[in-house]
Amino acid sequence: MAMSWDKQRLIADGFEPTYVDLEWYDGPRKGLALVDGVPHYYEIRDCNRADEAEEYLVWSASEATVAMEREQWAIFVRYQLSDAGPEKRPGHGGIDARYDELELLLAPHRQAPDGARRLVGEARFDDGDDRYRFDGVDHWFRWRPAE
Repeated sequence: MAMSWDKQRLIADGFEPTYVDLEWYDGPRKGLALVDGVPHYYEIRDCNRADEAEEYLVWSASEATVAMEREQWAIFVRYQLSDAGPEKRPGHGGIDARYDELELLLAPHRQAPDGARRLVGEARFDDGDDRYRFDGVDHWFRWRPAE
């Protein structure tokens, strides 16, 4: 089980919150998080680092895009916290019309542009007991330049 950290300690250690998970497989693969205090998309590069950090492509997200991402995330969380089974959650299409509309609007923004920065992201979990929250998720990142 991963260690969890107090939010104040995470902030003091230079970690920043993650707003949205778009892909998760054995850890965060793609999403929206703060990088130097500014919202950025991140997408993992398959580099299999030996330390507990991974290399990501990161690119900035506009204020309007962040608002749409957070709206879609809130829809996802609402379903996630409900009694709906996995087949009745958005992301499969046809479950929630607004979620589907946002998926189409956000698709071009979620693609790494030419010139996306390469950063190494170290993830830590906070000490909250809820994985999915309306204001984000339970993991934070500390970023540094890729070598």
